Amino acid sequence: MEKRKKFILPENEIPYQWYNVAAEMKNKPQPYINPGTKEPIGAEDFYPLFSEELSRQEVNQSDVWIDIPEAVREEYKIYRPTPLVRAYGLEKALDTPAHIYFKNESVSPVGSHKLNTALPQAYFNKIEGITNLTTETGAGQWGAALAYATKVFDLELAVYMVKISYEQKPYRRSMMQTWGAQVIASPSMSTKSGRKIITENPKYQGSLGTAISEAIELAQQTPNCKYALGSVLNHVSLHQTVIGLEAEKQMEMAEAYPDIVIGCFGGGSNFAGITFPFLRHNMNGDKKTRFIAAEPSSCPKLTRGKFRYDFGDQAGYTPLIPMYTLGSQFTPSNIHAGGLRYHGAGSIVSQLLNDGFIEAMDINQIESFEAGVLFAQTEGIIPAPESNHAIAATIREALKAKEEGVTKTILFNLSGHGLVDMASYDKFFSGDLVNYTLTEESIAKSRDIE
Repeated sequence: MEKRKKFILPENEIPYQWYNVAAEMKNKPQPYINPGTKEPIGAEDFYPLFSEELSRQEVNQSDVWIDIPEAVREEYKIYRPTPLVRAYGLEKALDTPAHIYFKNESVSPVGSHKLNTALPQAYFNKIEGITNLTTETGAGQWGAALAYATKVFDLELAVYMVKISYEQKPYRRSMMQTWGAQVIASPSMSTKSGRKIITENPKYQGSLGTAISEAIELAQQTPNCKYALGSVLNHVSLHQTVIGLEAEKQMEMAEAYPDIVIGCFGGGSNFAGITFPFLRHNMNGDKKTRFIAAEPSSCPKLTRGKFRYDFGDQAGYTPLIPMYTLGSQFTPSNIHAGGLRYHGAGSIVSQLLNDGFIEAMDINQIESFEAGVLFAQTEGIIPAPESNHAIAATIREALKAKEEGVTKTILFNLSGHGLVDMASYDKFFSGDLVNYTLTEESIAKSRDIE
């Protein structure tokens, strides 16, 4: 057996710029649309919601490279560059000829990749004089990351946490509170949209679409306050490219290049982060890497959704976004990978899927936890339930390589650890987890409404 290898870049190899894939796409992402006027939205239309710099990044389709502020790079140095690891233990357990590597984003202070965009979002709001932010969170990784980032840059934060995750993941709630954030279970009685949902369905356990509506509503009603989002949007994907840019250099250190790159998929941020820097080599014809988005079978927007304009939230406060969607009124099942329970995909990823540059795979809940446990037993890291989907897809591809008798190099993003998700593992070990099966009829009820 070969010696275990961990590829660590020096501090000065932290990227100085983010990579903007939209600038190099032949078919640009379609514009966001104002639902009232039906006209395309420009950067200034986002100013009431986001900081001006983030708004400009959101619609930027011309600059390939965008500078990372030095203040953000300094904060990145707490945990970046993150390690790239050869998963020899997993390879041995699978008896596969595949070479498996993972980018370990779980080493961040908050335990996930979400800090890569939380820090710049907090920074850009701070320098523009904003004092308060609102946001939503599913499983709590994003809420925890923004809570830490707002503490770093001295901002106040209110987080609407999807109610089922608020109940399932109390320690994520505690993390947010530790860093000074106010955490509200969504739907709540604190907003008009939340009260409407509770009135219509008192037992509703929430969704990211609902939490987004509440966070936007509060931002609009609070002086000197903006809204922040942890996935889906273009500027979020942009910030996450530090993952893939580092991984490129680390794969060179390993004297390898990936045949397959895999990320779990909720709204698209960690998937974009690991794939976009490698994808540019496919777009210019140099490489033929496959890119696989691994989503839950219970929320299959990429594999069973429809590519059309849709709202990003349940109440219809957002612009219309060109996305693969299950419909903004889709109610996801109460799976434990709370960060993947979102009805739509980001506009850039959706365009890339539609154009055949990436592919998607759906994973059921039990298979994902089986994969996570095997990874923990062979590599020593207990993954977040979301990351388990990427691991499950990696295992599928590694076993396929074994069947075909070919050597493949597989890279996946370990987007976070599961040390505050052990209640989910408890349910898995006790046999209480189930797979949620969606009929075509149940999906069509929300997916096909335009």
